[in-house]
Amino acid sequence: MEKELTPASSPAKEKLWNSNYCRAMVGNFMLFFSFYLLTPLLPIYLDSQFGADKDLIGFVLSGYVVAALIVRPFSGFIVDSFNRKKVLMLCFFGFFICFTGYIGAGSILMFAIIRTIHGLPFGATTVANSTVAIDVLPSSRRNEGVGFYGLSNNLAMAIAPSAGIYIYSLTDNFSTLFWISLIVAFVGFYAVSTIKIPKRELIVGKPKLSMDHFFLNRAWLMAINILLFGLCWGVMSNYVAIYSKEVLGITDGTGVFFALLSSGLFISRLYGAKSLREGKLTENALQGASISAVGFTLFAIAPGVWAYYLSAIMIGLGNGRMFPAFLNMFINVARHDQRGTANSSILTSWDCGMGIGILIGGVLAEYVSYSAAFWATAISQISGTLLLLFFTRRFYRSRQLVS
Repeated sequence: MEKELTPASSPAKEKLWNSNYCRAMVGNFMLFFSFYLLTPLLPIYLDSQFGADKDLIGFVLSGYVVAALIVRPFSGFIVDSFNRKKVLMLCFFGFFICFTGYIGAGSILMFAIIRTIHGLPFGATTVANSTVAIDVLPSSRRNEGVGFYGLSNNLAMAIAPSAGIYIYSLTDNFSTLFWISLIVAFVGFYAVSTIKIPKRELIVGKPKLSMDHFFLNRAWLMAINILLFGLCWGVMSNYVAIYSKEVLGITDGTGVFFALLSSGLFISRLYGAKSLREGKLTENALQGASISAVGFTLFAIAPGVWAYYLSAIMIGLGNGRMFPAFLNMFINVARHDQRGTANSSILTSWDCGMGIGILIGGVLAEYVSYSAAFWATAISQISGTLLLLFFTRRFYRSRQLVS
């Protein structure tokens, strides 16, 4: 078995927090914040506005995931083949302008169409922006930088639902939330427009067309692992608000849930930065997956207020440690000219898992119970952790390239 490669130590560290990297992080935070500001409230919106039942809600909300899945493999190829700044600007503008559609949607069919279309620029922008962030990082700080970059979208995914729930509790108006998301997305668009990307040399002898342009075949088992973890987030992020309201009777606690989740993510990212810098990727991934497995199981096995909040902390601590390690693992098994493909592959796998989770969660909640839906998350997380422990670690080490 090959040992994991660790970056060589040097007395002088290159600067991590350069201005272009910070702008990419701001853009990424705003991208995810504007999108996930609405996520926990959309089931409530579809129920109150259009009288949709739970399985229809799951079908409508999964539309953006399907669209993101379609576009992400192609966006990785496009990002690797064309001017990344222009690709990023075009995709981010499309993402920003789609929020106007929510404001004018007068039927559930129109809302479903807009939500699905919105997944196209969302999927492409996440690939383009994360690839740009990697480009502006010094190579000696890449593992660490990728970890901190991921913190921007993980924090947004944790903080934004809390903010959305709080704003809705004050205004009782969904249009206000749609307008806020539109403004936040524009701020992100402006931030990335100021990034200066180093010029890339053309790769000599690169194959004109191959499957690796659309999906990183070398990382197929890691992709399955991420899919299992994404399924958990699909159920949790979309159904926790309505579950806490209808089953646990917690009307104002969802914001606290996501705030605790955010705290776990933040603490975990800071604590894990040193080990990421040292190249201990599989260790971080396994520790994070195990902690998340405890959190999801606790949520499913002991429905109550104390377990509700404690599980949020555990899931945050676990995901904050696991995801950046996996992202670095994808990058490390890819060639330098495949960074876009590596990014699109992990995000495609995550979105595929999320889409399955949204659909499964809706069906189980409608025809069985919410308890069954959250038991599905626990089983998926545990399965992913066991897969990582017994197979994926060895798989990664055998395919890792010298960075």
